[in-house]
Parts: sequence; structure tokens; C-alpha cells
Amino acid sequence: MEQESMEEEVVIAETEAAGGPQKSKRDMILPLSILMAAMMIAGALVFATLYKGGGGNGNAGGAGNASAAAGTQAAAGAQAGTASATTTAAILALGPRDAILGDPNAPVTVIEYGDYQCPFCADYFQKLEPVIKQQYINTGKVKMVFRDLPFLGAESVVAANAAQCAEDQNALWAYHDALYTAKLADDAKGGGEQDGFFTKALFLSIASQLHLNTTTFAACVSNNADAGYVAQEKSGAETLIGGDSTPTTFVNGVMVTVDGQGAGDDQTAVLQAIAAAVSAAK
Repeated sequence: MEQESMEEEVVIAETEAAGGPQKSKRDMILPLSILMAAMMIAGALVFATLYKGGGGNGNAGGAGNASAAAGTQAAAGAQAGTASATTTAAILALGPRDAILGDPNAPVTVIEYGDYQCPFCADYFQKLEPVIKQQYINTGKVKMVFRDLPFLGAESVVAANAAQCAEDQNALWAYHDALYTAKLADDAKGGGEQDGFFTKALFLSIASQLHLNTTTFAACVSNNADAGYVAQEKSGAETLIGGDSTPTTFVNGVMVTVDGQGAGDDQTAVLQAIAAAVSAAK
């Protein structure tokens, strides 16, 4: 009994030294169970979020796969973005503000969304557009429209606004070509995005070269008079695409992405989609 009493005293002393009575295993089960349940719920939420995000068209990690599948997507006629068919048709419907290159009655409609600072858009302009013009636009098979998707910075926005000011004088395509030609020259000299190249002085110089009314044009540029058109086209593009990706081409309502991941292959896919649409329209 004395030994048991001494052992009890030792236990009491150790307990008091530890800062109080020790919890039993049963006392610890409840908080541990709550913690484990919380961790399982959090893990499920994270997985669900990642799984949902992984399927979106704006997922940068899937750009390579999108590039590889571009031809298959175009041939299969995959629906663009996550927008409904009704919304897609409404956004892509041509309106009085769209500058049409080619015969307005051509059976195939090609719409390109681009950014004037985007190097892949410049490559598209330099390599792909001449082929589209020669083989399809000049032969009356295709009409083409350019719309703004400026997302690479403030210079993209002001350049888009300048082009829209040119459209006020029915000169969007000529101004579009001049902007990309100038930017290609800037890039060749080591320029890049947001390098200060797109200025009001440059915009006025191009307007003068194209024989626009420079007084009217300058007022439009200074006041950002056509910023609403730019914002509307950008918003429509983001709804269709599910993000910002330029250049993006729609051929009779079907999206084919040209996004810098194997741009040559994607440009081939655009031509394949156009050829298929032209063939189907016969």
C-alpha cells in the first residue's frame, strides 16, 4: 500500500509539473475527428475547383494540347468557348460597325480577334492573311472581319482605339495593316510589348499617310471617342473564348485558336477550316 501510495504521489507530481490533469484518449478523439473531417472537406473542395478549372478554354496549361488538336477541332466543328449557341451566334453576327474585307455576300465568314501588340498576331498578319486574301477573299469565297481583343497593356488599347477612329472614315483595314507593319519593324529592332512604340504621333503619321481627315482623326484619338466599340468587342471575345487569347479565328462560327504554341500548325488548321467551310458551301 505504501508503494502504491508513493506511485500515486509520483503520478500526481508529474501531472502537476506538466501543467494540469492529463486528457484521456477518449477526450482527444472528438477534436481529432473534427480536424480530420475538416481536412477531407477542404481537400474535396480543392479537387472540385481544380477539376472544373482544368476543362476551361482559358486554361494556359492546356495550350499545347489545344494546339495539337486544333485541326481536329476545326474539322469536328467544336462549339466556341463556354457560351451558349444563341449567345455565340449573337456575338458573331456581323453588324454595321464591322469592316468587311471582301465580298459581303461571300458564303464563308472569317472573324479574327487580335491585339496590335501581339507578336503572334503580327505573324498571322504577315504569313496567314496574304494566303487567305489570295486564295479565298479575292476569289469571292470568303469575307473577313477583324475585331479587337486588346489585353497586353495600355498601348494595345490606344492602338485599337486609333484603328477604330480610322474605321470612322472607312479605313480600318488599311490602318490595321499599317499598324502591324509598323509594329513588325519595331519588333525587328528589338522592340516588344509596352515599349512606348504606339504613340499619338505615330497614329497621326499613319492617318496622314492614308490621307484621312487628320483633324477629325486627332480629335477622335485624343478623346478616346471609340473606346466603347473597343470594349464591346473585347467583352464579346472574352465571352466566346473564355479568356484572353490572340489571335483567335472563327470560321463560320467555329473557333480555331492560334496561340503561339506551334503557331505554324495552328495557322495550317485555320486554312484547313476555311477550306472545309468553302467546300461545304458549294
